[in-house]
Order: sequence, then structure tokens, then C-alpha cells
Amino acid sequence: MHYRIAIGALLVECNHFGGIATDMASFQRTQYLQEDELLALTDGTIGGFLKTLGQSERQCAIVPTVAATACPGGLVLDSTYQSIKTELLTTLATAQQDEGLDGILLALHGSAATESECDLEGDLLQAVRTTVGPDVPVVATLDLHAHVTQPMLDFADALIAWETYPHCDAAETGTRAAHALIDILQGTLQPTMAMGMAPLLVGAINGGTSGDGPFAQTMKYAKSMETRPEVYSTSAFLVHPYLDAPEMGGGGLVITNNAPDSARQLAQDIAEFYWEQRFSLEPTLISVPAAINTGQSKDGTVVLVDTADCCGGGAAGDSIEVLPHLIALGENISSVMPVVDSAAVEKCHAAGIGALIDLEIGHQHDRKWGVPLQVSGEVLYLSDGQFIYSGGIWDGCEGNMGPAAVLKVAGVHVCLSSFPTYEWCGEQYAALELDVTRMKYIVAKNPMNYRMAFGHCSEHFIVLDTKGPTPATCKYLPYSHSPRPAFPWDDEIVEPIRVLVQNDR
Repeated sequence: MHYRIAIGALLVECNHFGGIATDMASFQRTQYLQEDELLALTDGTIGGFLKTLGQSERQCAIVPTVAATACPGGLVLDSTYQSIKTELLTTLATAQQDEGLDGILLALHGSAATESECDLEGDLLQAVRTTVGPDVPVVATLDLHAHVTQPMLDFADALIAWETYPHCDAAETGTRAAHALIDILQGTLQPTMAMGMAPLLVGAINGGTSGDGPFAQTMKYAKSMETRPEVYSTSAFLVHPYLDAPEMGGGGLVITNNAPDSARQLAQDIAEFYWEQRFSLEPTLISVPAAINTGQSKDGTVVLVDTADCCGGGAAGDSIEVLPHLIALGENISSVMPVVDSAAVEKCHAAGIGALIDLEIGHQHDRKWGVPLQVSGEVLYLSDGQFIYSGGIWDGCEGNMGPAAVLKVAGVHVCLSSFPTYEWCGEQYAALELDVTRMKYIVAKNPMNYRMAFGHCSEHFIVLDTKGPTPATCKYLPYSHSPRPAFPWDDEIVEPIRVLVQNDR
């Protein structure tokens, strides 16, 4: 006898405050695999699923559905979501009707939203449950930036989250999720879940999971509970703060083996611990002029962290807020910064390498956060924008910036791309044949990976107080649906912790 297991993925992180709408092309540029194409995956969360199921003592027949992954961005178009959802559900329904399904494994993010649905994952899990019925166990993986909702708890049997940031444990998380499903099928796990939530909306600057930072301590505290005999799994969540959804917050999720009261109490304990870290989670910021002035007194390369325009958080990547300040330094001070601007790229490609051109750059894709800047520069390099990620959750995967160019404006090497891409370890700069080690300033549009990307050439990292849809502090974002009171707006709250419990189906 074997288990018949369906697998699939819908992985995207969305931003309510800016970015470029996530359409079908956004998924196709990153990863859009159908049916048997999924079976070739050896890495990522699905790779972890497949490896573990393949090693199970009980033979597992795999039913592949769809795996759709996109770079974080603006809201998913309703039509795009419906297309992916329909494909997944149709495959599940057919499989259930033909030979039946014993279980389902899904790789999800937990902070996706559409034009009309702020809880994509909750909606999807409910639809999956409706399709396969109440008795087929559904286990889903989540990013530790997930916004865990009541529908997610109610319509999944178990939720297993990534445990590292910067992210590097996608495959391992897939393995843990597959083991959970097998344990459920074998009757050794009767999962009962609870999610403790603290009203914190903070950026990711202090959200690393290594070392002794505030979120690292929270993660360690959560994982320490797994030594208890009734606890199967724990997860800590920072939450993606650039959603504007009801009842948002971070904290901890606990899965016990048929011990709901313990799950509730321990989830509350994690959330309370997380709440106590709130002041340490908020970063210290410095203005752009002050940061550049500080950098002038430092020996070697200085990294300017413009997290407000992070493509990995859903921003368009088209901000040029830092650019005029770098241009003002003149020809003799070299710097480099990325800007997503497909129109500028097109003009550079039309002009050719060596051409001197005048053009507008910046804020062409997301006009909410600034206006374009008129510049004059030399086209230094042209590229098709293809590159390979090295390390992390996309290790070995192809990246696609679309047509790209390097435009030198005064001493600034402006790296222009057509599409937003996730910034990991400087692969985009390398693809444009830029040696960042000779730059005085590197602009990194990422809240966490910058130390890993540029630690080999810099000891100086300055987090900027810039505006955009992914700022280092959430204080000034125009939320309309997220809860109040909440930190960082409110420091002291009476009974701040809420606990969501999994309802019986």
C-alpha cells in the first residue's frame, strides 16, 4: 500500500503600499511549473517535499499540481490568482475523483494578497479544503514573515515555517513539512495548533535569526519548547509589515500532539516574549545627507542601506532618493546603486555602449514615492539581465532582471534593470560586470542580506531614513486596516496578546 500525495506551491510576498502589480508574467519570469515539471525539482521547499517522500518507508505516489513563484511585488491581479488557483484545484479534484488523495503538501508564503483578497493563503487553503473534503490532511509551509490568519489555521492541518533569515532553509522546511504529513497519515501525530500574536509591525533590519538579536532570541525561545513531550513543532513569525490587513502581528505558532490547551498557552508565551523585544526591534536610522557625510570619514567602502525600496519586500526598486546626493559628490567618488527603470534601459540599449545620453530615470513604475530625475551619463555596459543566484532559497536558480544597463552619472554607476529581482548576494551587480570592491558607496536595497552580500568588502553599514513602500520603520506608512493600538505607534498596551486557535472541522 502507498500514499498518494499532491504537491504544489504559490509563493509570493505582496505590498499594499507600492510596487508593481504581480501578474502572470511575474510568475513566469521566476518559476511557473506545471504537473510533471515539478518532479524535476531538487531544491527549495518542493525539493524538500520530494526528497523526504522518496525516502519514506511507505511508498509515496506524487501528484504534481502547479508551482508558481514570483519576486515580491504589488498585489496579485485577481485574474492571475484565479488562473493559478483554478489550475491547482482542478488537478486536485481530478486526482481525488480518480484514485483519491491521502494528503497534500503546499509551499506557501503567508503574506500574499490580491486586488480583492488580503488573505490569499487563507482563501486558497479554504478552497483546497472544500475541494478534497475534511478528511484529507493538508500541510503547508510558510515564510517566517507570514501573516498567520484564522482561516490558515482552520483549513490546514499543520503549518510549518522557515526558521532562518536571511532565508536559507527552504529545503529543510519542506522536509519537516513532509515528515509532519507522514506522521499524520501514520496516526502518530494528531495536530492541534494555536497562534499567539503581538501587535508589532516592524521592519526586518533587526529581524535576523542568527546571533543574539531580538528576533533571534524569540526564535530560540520558540524552538526551545520543542523539547516538551507534547510539542511537535514551533514557529516564530516576524510578519511582513507591508500588508495592510486586519489583525496583523508577529509572535509564535505551536503545534502539539492532541494537546490544545498546551498549544494555546505556549503560543501566548512566545507572543509575550516577542512583545518584550519590541523596543530592540525598531532600528536606528540616519538621513541620507548625514549618512554620506559620515561615510566620508570612514576608510574603505560604505554600504548605504535603502531598505525603503526593497524589491524583496514588494517595492518597485525604482527609487532614486539617494542618487542626487551621490551625484553631488562628483566624478572622483565612485558609487553604485540599482534602479528598476525599463524605459531608461530601452534608451540605453538604443544608444549603445559609449554613448552620452540625457534621460529621466527613477519612479517610472511606482509614482507614489517620488518623481523622476533628469540626468546625463555614459552607457558603460549592456546586458540581457540573466544571472544565477548563489546561496539562499534560490541557490542555483536563474534570475531575470530583463534587459539591463550600467549608466555612469558623475561618479555613480547606476545599474538599470527592467524588472524587480530579489537581491541576495550582489549577483545583479556581478552580472553587470561591476567590481563593487572599488566603490566608495554601495547602495543596498535590502533590509537583511546586505551584510552577507558586501561584508567581504565593507565594515561600514548605515541604515537610511528613506521613504518608500518598504521602510525600515513602519511609523509613517498609511495603514487603514491593520490594528490599533500597535507598536511602534503605541509603546504600552494593556493585554496586547491575542491567541488564535484551530477550530474543529
